Amino acid sequence: MGRITDTVKALIIANVLFFVGTMILGDYAYQLFSLWFFKNENFQIWQIITHMFMHGGFMHILFNMYALWAFGSPIEQRLGQKKFLFFYFSCGIGAALIHSLVNYYQVESAYTALVNAGLNSIEIQNILDTGQFPNAILNSVSRDTVESMYTAYNTPAVGASGAIYGVLVAFGMLFPNVELFLIFVPVPIKAKYFIPVLIAIDLFSGVTGYSLFGGGIAHFAHVGGALFGFIMMYYWKKNQFNQNRWD
Repeated sequence: MGRITDTVKALIIANVLFFVGTMILGDYAYQLFSLWFFKNENFQIWQIITHMFMHGGFMHILFNMYALWAFGSPIEQRLGQKKFLFFYFSCGIGAALIHSLVNYYQVESAYTALVNAGLNSIEIQNILDTGQFPNAILNSVSRDTVESMYTAYNTPAVGASGAIYGVLVAFGMLFPNVELFLIFVPVPIKAKYFIPVLIAIDLFSGVTGYSLFGGGIAHFAHVGGALFGFIMMYYWKKNQFNQNRWD
């Protein structure tokens, strides 16, 4: 976890350039490049890729880029540039897919509940657009259901975290006994223990809605990136990937 590799360096530079661009363009950049719910008018197909280069603030990009450097460089050294790049973007796209599917489930479930409560499509679309709804519907549909629908429809996803969770999984599978020193844990923890626990925390937070690390985190995107990373690494390890580098 020392020397930064070429592809990781290029990815970090691209992320920093996007971050500087968002500081200049502001909300327009987030509207254009963040990942929106696919039925939202702001959704564009390129956002499946570009959301990986968008970040919500300095600490967000700082932690993600540190993780990309620390864990991505040794993975690139093992996989090679082309295979690592394929792996990275596949994990990011997988994260976007899982995140979008969960949002779709939330929106469609709430939509059905509102239809059953007597609302028509125009009234429901008004809720999606404004977040305003008559209190009378709370007799049939919970406030959490309506607010979750509104949030899923109107909150874009940003960040490289989904792709990086895939990188973390790859690191844990390739270097399971490397001891990681964490700021909030005073003792070293082997990667094969730490990374599964981290993913389990995200899964717990995504299912229960209780987040240990604060709000505004796309937990299922993390889980999705980890899942796609595991599937690819399991296949490559089983088929002796380091005898078939793509470089």
